[in-house]
Amino acid sequence: MVSSETNSAAGRPCSAPGVVISVDAMGGDRGPAAVVAGITASAAKNPDIRFIVHGPRAELEQLIARRSGLAARCDIRDAAGVVTMDDKPSQVLRKGEGTSMWSAVESVRLGEATAAVSCGNTGALMALSMMRLRKLPGVNRPAIACLWPSRNPQGFNVMLDCGADIRADAQDLVTFALMGTSYARNGLGLARPRVGLLNVGTEDHKGRPEMKQAHELMPATAEAANFDYVGFVEGGDLPSARVDVIVTDGFTGNVALKTGEGTAKLVGDFLRDAFANSIMSKFAALLAMSSLKRLQKRIDPRRVNGGVFLGLNGTVVKSHGSADSTGISAAIKLAFRLAESGFQDRLAARVAQTAALGAADAPDDNDKNEIEGTG
Repeated sequence: MVSSETNSAAGRPCSAPGVVISVDAMGGDRGPAAVVAGITASAAKNPDIRFIVHGPRAELEQLIARRSGLAARCDIRDAAGVVTMDDKPSQVLRKGEGTSMWSAVESVRLGEATAAVSCGNTGALMALSMMRLRKLPGVNRPAIACLWPSRNPQGFNVMLDCGADIRADAQDLVTFALMGTSYARNGLGLARPRVGLLNVGTEDHKGRPEMKQAHELMPATAEAANFDYVGFVEGGDLPSARVDVIVTDGFTGNVALKTGEGTAKLVGDFLRDAFANSIMSKFAALLAMSSLKRLQKRIDPRRVNGGVFLGLNGTVVKSHGSADSTGISAAIKLAFRLAESGFQDRLAARVAQTAALGAADAPDDNDKNEIEGTG
């Protein structure tokens, strides 16, 4: 939808075919060079992506010019300010205008880009996104959805909330289920996702009052929204084939996410230490090299880098702050996939429809269209 040419009067890119992704180049720990390298990798894999890149113009022009053919697919927006990892969200809301993060979100609000990607401060990015994009009607609390490696055929499960808000009442959890199923349909290609509520046990009498209330509301919601509710699930089900979407509050979800990432790193370190222990173990590692590489690729957190902010009037993907070019390219790929599928419009329609119908009402034709991939 944009080209490298700009309309000098409006200061905005001219229209051209393709999906436009707005990228905050300054938020990551590795600096803009890693972000531009990630953009380059994405551009090489998909000719339909174009980019609006936000940050200091002179620095970005030099970095992009070094990449063959990239300048023609990028529109640089000069933004001298940078939101640091130490900045408080309240400070960013008051003084963040002029930063690369603000500018990246603003491009989505103005309709110049379909989705924004940032490696920056999570709290600040969520606060800015909520202020500039606003919440969808029917959404009380937005959520961050992440992909969790699993035994399912699609290779991943969706979990939300992963840290947008530590609180969630019963209706919030039901809304998370609706948003998570829409993400699973459009991001993972699942026609009828299976949803579970993360709890301390699978028995009906366990859990906090809001969890029990959401458990009671979920079957009727599942019928109206065309997903399968499997009931309560436990931590061990996160990577299992029992469920496709795991719903929880942001406090529990964030702890689970960080624990999983830390455990994956620990296992990787243990494997490296074990294979480096002796001459025989090094020889065994050489014999098992192809299998080890497949395992490494499957559990590599960079492949699933990118948490999606759900419940806003626009798509925002939060990349890990420490992401390298591979991780940033994965986050851009996720943003592109959601943009190409029309995910944002489908999500808004789903939340609005369910709010209007009520949990006990039957689905209409739009529900059937969504299952068939046309709604």
